[in-house]
Amino acid sequence: MMTKKTSKSILVVEDDLMLNDAYKMILESNGHATRTAYDGKEALRLVAEQDPDIIFLDLRMPVMDGIEFLKEYQPKKHHKHVKVIIFSNYDMQQEVDEAYELGAERYVLKAWASPKELLKLVEDIDVHH
Repeated sequence: MMTKKTSKSILVVEDDLMLNDAYKMILESNGHATRTAYDGKEALRLVAEQDPDIIFLDLRMPVMDGIEFLKEYQPKKHHKHVKVIIFSNYDMQQEVDEAYELGAERYVLKAWASPKELLKLVEDIDVHH
């Protein structure tokens, strides 16, 4: 039985320019509407315009990091339908725990996120509006 792939709106919040572009290219080439931000402050501006289905959020960024973004955005309170996935190169248990408390759904090490894995992750996320 074939399952219909659903296009999702995704916000990639990543300060590494090359990674940001790579994620956007992979996601868009598979039919997902993708916007990008390079820090938490820019991400807050974008989500104020329109909530995405999924946010891929780096923790370590200049201007406003991922934890600060989550504190402002408050997915648990105001954006329960948005799935926040933490993407990081660091296994920082304390920050990861804090991100979960603030509403993040999953944590993925960037090193493990091949294009195939990234797309599988997006496909596996159930979004309800």
